[in-house]
This record gives sequence, structure tokens and C-alpha cells, in this order.
Amino acid sequence: MRLELGWEELAECNKAMGDPSRLRMLALLKTEDLCVCELVEILGMSQPAVSQHMRKLKNAQLVKERRRGQWVIYSLDGERLPYFQSVVDHLPDLSDEIRALKTSGKKVLCDKR
Repeated sequence: MRLELGWEELAECNKAMGDPSRLRMLALLKTEDLCVCELVEILGMSQPAVSQHMRKLKNAQLVKERRRGQWVIYSLDGERLPYFQSVVDHLPDLSDEIRALKTSGKKVLCDKR
């Protein structure tokens, strides 16, 4: 399903993808859904900084969130942007960074219920 975007919405989506940190977050989410604490660990950024970036991606409807207790889990969205999947497909594979998080035992922090 293709949705029509206005100029302002299209500009907001592109602006959200115009930051290297946010592109890296999208590349990580391409591999699997992650919570803020996992993104903090992988990116070496503060929790408020990660949350601010994720808020911009969410406002542009490029990611969506779901809550699991106190955790906020993010996943890719972007279905309203016709070329979003193509952009995501061309992002680098950062699965090694997620594997390193799992190996260090820090991936399980948000998986506890």
C-alpha cells in the first residue's frame, strides 16, 4: 500500500534520516528490535540522547515502540515512506554489534519479564 505524503511530512522523514546516529540506530533495528538501554550500550550514548534520537525517528514514523513493563522496545516502521525499505536495505549490517551485546550478557537486560 502506497501512501501519499505532503511536502512537510516528506521533509520530516528525510531530516530524521539525515543524522549519522539515527542512521546507525536504523541499521541496528534492521537486525532486530532493541530497547533504549541496549541502544545506549551499543552506541555509547547517554539514555536521554538515545531517547531524543528515537523520538525524532518515531515522530517521522520511521520506528514504532511497544512497552514491556518498564522497557520501551523499538522496531522499524516506515511503511508510509515509499523508499524507506530501500534505504534500510542499503544500511550497513551491524549484527556483529548486537552479537557482541549478547556475548557480554547485556542483551538479556530487557528480555527479563
